[in-house]
Amino acid sequence: MSEETGTAGAGPSRLDAAWTVQRPSLAARTLYGIVRAALVGFCYVWFRLEISGREHLPRGGGFIVAPVHRSNLDTPIVASITRRPLRFMGKDSLWKANKAFSWFISSLGAFPVARGTVDREALRRCQTVLEAGQPLVLYPEGTRRTGPTLHELFDGPAFLATRTGVPIIPVGIGGSERAQRKGSKLIRPTKVRVVIGPPIVPPARGEGRATSRRVVRELTEQLDTELQALFDQARAGLPT
Repeated sequence: MSEETGTAGAGPSRLDAAWTVQRPSLAARTLYGIVRAALVGFCYVWFRLEISGREHLPRGGGFIVAPVHRSNLDTPIVASITRRPLRFMGKDSLWKANKAFSWFISSLGAFPVARGTVDREALRRCQTVLEAGQPLVLYPEGTRRTGPTLHELFDGPAFLATRTGVPIIPVGIGGSERAQRKGSKLIRPTKVRVVIGPPIVPPARGEGRATSRRVVRELTEQLDTELQALFDQARAGLPT
């Protein structure tokens, strides 16, 4: 990731206002609930979805969901872990391809990030979401990857957790790459397993003190270790 500052665009302010509050608007929550129910129902039927570790999810307040990322299907699969609305950050190209689709995903609480740059506007949005007490999904590998081994993790989840004091919830997903590989439109009816790990709690930060790079680095290393173990557990016994 370069040190250039990027911007993903401001997005529809009215939709932001409906979501980025302690309790999103009724219309926003209703739309999210309807779309989530349809996608989650499909995942349970088509992938025989199995989820373990839900007891590790905080019942209230903000937290960061940090899943492995091997498929476009990971987004609806991750939405299956809780009925609480999850905020997703997506690549900014999704907002440029089609205005109707841009409106739709923004209505579901998603917001863009400029890939390949340090997008400070997106980071500010992430912090606002977490401080509003909402769960936020960040893929620590940055983009879809392939294979059984994690690629180098970005520091974003650890930085935001340290800055806001919220926990990181690591999530291993096994089988999603086989269900739909990168670049493929085919969705296979194969088994998918999700394993949710215990919260990774950042150390307390003194009021007014800057976020320590050493603490962020150590938290990222801890996430790397625990996420790889969960990924291995989720993949165990599944077809490759």
